[in-house]
Amino acid sequence: MSDNCSEKRCSTSDEASAAKAAVPGVVNVPQWLEDNKGLFHPPVCNKIFHNGFLFIMFIGGPNQRKDYHIECGEELFFMHKGSMVLKIMENGTDAKDVVINEGEVFCLPSRIPHSPQRLADTVGLVIERHRTAGEDDCLRYYVEEGSTEILYQEMFTLKDIEKDLPPIIKRYFASEAHKTGKPQGTYVDVIELRKQPVMKPFSLQKFIDDHRDELNEKGSLSVFEGMENKLVVYSDTTKTLTGWETWLWQWEGKSAVCLPRVPKQTLEKGDSLLVPADTEYTIHADPSSLLLSFQQVLEGFDSQPPL
Repeated sequence: MSDNCSEKRCSTSDEASAAKAAVPGVVNVPQWLEDNKGLFHPPVCNKIFHNGFLFIMFIGGPNQRKDYHIECGEELFFMHKGSMVLKIMENGTDAKDVVINEGEVFCLPSRIPHSPQRLADTVGLVIERHRTAGEDDCLRYYVEEGSTEILYQEMFTLKDIEKDLPPIIKRYFASEAHKTGKPQGTYVDVIELRKQPVMKPFSLQKFIDDHRDELNEKGSLSVFEGMENKLVVYSDTTKTLTGWETWLWQWEGKSAVCLPRVPKQTLEKGDSLLVPADTEYTIHADPSSLLLSFQQVLEGFDSQPPL
């Protein structure tokens, strides 16, 4: 497999370090986590990795929460280090604990109340998407665990999860509902809750190993079917792609990425790169490469909606 890039598409400099210096955007995830480990504070513990059409967050612990978040889009969870419990209301009424262990991936469908519970010394990846026009989020508290009776909730337009959630949480703890444990009004499901079972978390590495023949034959492997989340694994292939905003994360081995008007980007293990929407790019994944590609593509949209 050749990793040469077209001269029309990008420079073919062999100096990976020079390319990275010329194009800020290649970020080594383990180093970023080390540099930002002091910023994973309660009550939400989020640190934004990228805030565009994709909301990419790494989240630390400990973080034990009582609030439930409801949104009109999906959320992708991957546990980079340690395990977590995602409390959900499955089918709109059934309290359930979803345990996501280290190395496991889980895709939460839209409109399911969920409350992440994280332990100390853990790190998880969460990917959401930009809200389209008219899509609001809900932060909700139930009267007690397992109950469907709403104690308190607020609707809000999410723009920055690091800034938008804490004031709502603060207002809840100052409210009469929190002090008395009794609702101070009548609440309804402004967002219609999804009534369907959720998938089981699974090991991403085992999934790749179990589908290695397909990956070797096609050079790509789709992890989810029928979801907004498009997680694709590339190996030993050259592909030219375009479309919605894409986050590339080099999981194993090495790849080259060619973008217009910039030097060739060499991704080594742990490196990541954000590709803007509607940008044609070419990936060259080595035989030993496992290059992860993350997108969220909305049904009914021909192209990515504006931010």
